Amino acid sequence: MKQRTIKKPVEVIGIGLHKGVPVTLRLEPLEEDMGIVFYRKDKAVSIPMTPAYVVDTQMATVLGRQGAVVSTIEHLVSAISAFGIDNLRIVLDNDEIPIMDGSSISFCLLIKEAGIAIQTKNKRFLKITKEVEVKNGDKFAKVLPSDNTIFSFKIDFDHPAIKKQIYNFEFSTKNYMQEIAKARTFGFLKEIQYLRSKGLALGGSLENAIVLDDKKVLNENLRYNDEFVRHKILDAIGDMRLLGFNMIGRYEAFASGHHLNHLLTKEILANNAYEIVSEDEVKEIGFAFAY
Repeated sequence: MKQRTIKKPVEVIGIGLHKGVPVTLRLEPLEEDMGIVFYRKDKAVSIPMTPAYVVDTQMATVLGRQGAVVSTIEHLVSAISAFGIDNLRIVLDNDEIPIMDGSSISFCLLIKEAGIAIQTKNKRFLKITKEVEVKNGDKFAKVLPSDNTIFSFKIDFDHPAIKKQIYNFEFSTKNYMQEIAKARTFGFLKEIQYLRSKGLALGGSLENAIVLDDKKVLNENLRYNDEFVRHKILDAIGDMRLLGFNMIGRYEAFASGHHLNHLLTKEILANNAYEIVSEDEVKEIGFAFAY
């Protein structure tokens, strides 16, 4: 299995979730062993995609360097992970990834439009070698060794439209497109009103998020009956990709979010709870990445 980039540059324009301003996003091929790199062309600053450059996790995963930030990266990075892209330059003219429809399906389609280019060097994976867990009260996120990649998530909201939801996801491009990619971000009306009073969520609407009042979903339809927990997996896949490679291991979480996911990536690295493996060591695992 070889490293991957895209065949040609592709571009899309959307609005940022929080500032509500237009953003041009361009994906460009990158050479082998270069990884995923964000580039703020309006500030001429490159930001490597690693946990070391995470500067905020309150409302989204945010990278920053030399006074430039890139916010709400998780949906795009989740799609990049699903297609096994190793090397990519992500060019922006503002500080937020476009929210699109609140899921990652638009980014998946953008990658498919660009096409997958297979490079010559072996693809590398980050294989979890021992259990690592982070907690905040009853919330937790952890990884465990496994020969496959599984994301298992549980949520429990005191809301009649959500309640308890559990989902186990076996990682592959096909499964991702069918089970995860269309799951949208969600928020509560009272929280959105508060965020807007603080100058946040200005780009949010029923077109790019599931919105709930105290009793029900305000959108016409859900895309999955358990769309809420599936979106949490979408986010987790994006957040865990900041480790630098596609992960081989089992991720489990209850009520986790970007902050705990970030702490988990830092603990994995700090505890050397991984090894970097390549083609010969993973050829029997059966990672199914689409072309």
